[in-house]
Amino acid sequence: MNTIFSYIFLGLSLSAPIGPINAAQLDKGIRGGFWPAWFVGLGAISADIIYMLLVYFGVIHLLEAPFVKAFLWLFGFFVLVYTGIESIRDAGQLTSSNKQGGDVSLSKSLLSGFLMSLSNPLSILFWLGIYGSILAKAANEYPLKQLLIYSGAIVLGILLWDVTMATASSIFRRFMTARVLKAISMLSGLSLVGFGIYFGVQAFFLLFWH
Repeated sequence: MNTIFSYIFLGLSLSAPIGPINAAQLDKGIRGGFWPAWFVGLGAISADIIYMLLVYFGVIHLLEAPFVKAFLWLFGFFVLVYTGIESIRDAGQLTSSNKQGGDVSLSKSLLSGFLMSLSNPLSILFWLGIYGSILAKAANEYPLKQLLIYSGAIVLGILLWDVTMATASSIFRRFMTARVLKAISMLSGLSLVGFGIYFGVQAFFLLFWH
């Protein structure tokens, strides 16, 4: 049981650092409440599970090819910059009257989180490095059933963090003024654009300076 809790804690620890997903969850949460923010996290988890499966089947090494990595950096650049600009543009629409009920699309939130996580080459490095080493160690010591339980514990930890972020952002929108919410939404959008520019720079160096 202690081992399972350690894997849950690992999932929490991996999700906690500030990144595009957290910024997007914060923005969706103050704009639409708990559910849109949580669906961003669910979309990201869906992409994480895909990467876990790729690591397990040994396919993820194909994604380390420079051309593929450059494509992912570029795709991530467009997704993040588009989402960030959309957030900045829509920040002015946050008013006291729409604080209590958002009209943010759940399917759009889910897709946004999925694309952000799937197009993030840092996710590939993470799952290949950390999960790959865990998989190598556990595969030698435990049967497949135990391996699935530990992998599920990591996903549960990520899911718990997503619920925490969604809850916190939905609480923010209830107790903060419309002006403060606009400022947070603007900062979230700028953060996403910043991450997008970073992705774009990485793609440029990979394509032209590699």
